[in-house]
Amino acid sequence: MKERRIKKLEDYIVDTERASIEELCAMFNVSKNTIRRDINELEKKGKIKKVYGGIVLSDKKTTEPFECREEKNKEVKQIIAAFASSFVEDGDIIFIDSGTTTMHMVPHLSEKKNLTIISNNLNVIVSSLPYPDLNIISTGGTLFRRTNSFVDANAVANLKRYNISKAFMATTGVSIAKGVTNSSSFEYDIKKYVVENCDKVILLADNTKLGRISLTTYYDLKDIHVFITNTRPDKEYLEFFSQHGIELITPQ
Repeated sequence: MKERRIKKLEDYIVDTERASIEELCAMFNVSKNTIRRDINELEKKGKIKKVYGGIVLSDKKTTEPFECREEKNKEVKQIIAAFASSFVEDGDIIFIDSGTTTMHMVPHLSEKKNLTIISNNLNVIVSSLPYPDLNIISTGGTLFRRTNSFVDANAVANLKRYNISKAFMATTGVSIAKGVTNSSSFEYDIKKYVVENCDKVILLADNTKLGRISLTTYYDLKDIHVFITNTRPDKEYLEFFSQHGIELITPQ
């Protein structure tokens, strides 16, 4: 538990660059003494520097904020999201993952009847507000600004209440060797629980994600049901999808 907490602490600082002691105590639900001991270990590794009331990252990160990533390939992401929305039916209980592609699904779902959307993403929740017929459930927790997602130790416990029919998942990297990966370990437990406890896993990823490997693997690529992207993948992916019965959806 301690090693995992310290790893998550390190990932959090890499994403946010700085944090207060109070913020970290609330995030990890531990005492100030515990968080200070964790900080001391990271300081020995040269990962962080102590400042008054908190810590800062030793080396500035290169990860872009959510808003900057959302603007990249925006039209492509909207096309992928539109295709994904065609899999949603009246009466579904779906999970929309936190991502810069999945968030664009909401406007396409406005006319669905008796649709329940569960999400940990702030953008998904806010963009649903103009559509009163959409039933929205948040996983709850603390807002992780780097990904605009809510993270919390109780999120998985909350998700266990619901029977999710389809999960529309985001990723920062997709590879045959390492599967479906993500850059934030804070979202790992949520993503992993959802994909392992829903009826159908639908992965949304533009072609820039293929061949990339991020921090954590939350699902094996062979176990997804549908892969939606913007261009026809290379031969090795086509053969892999065919071998494992994965439905491939592209505009081409």
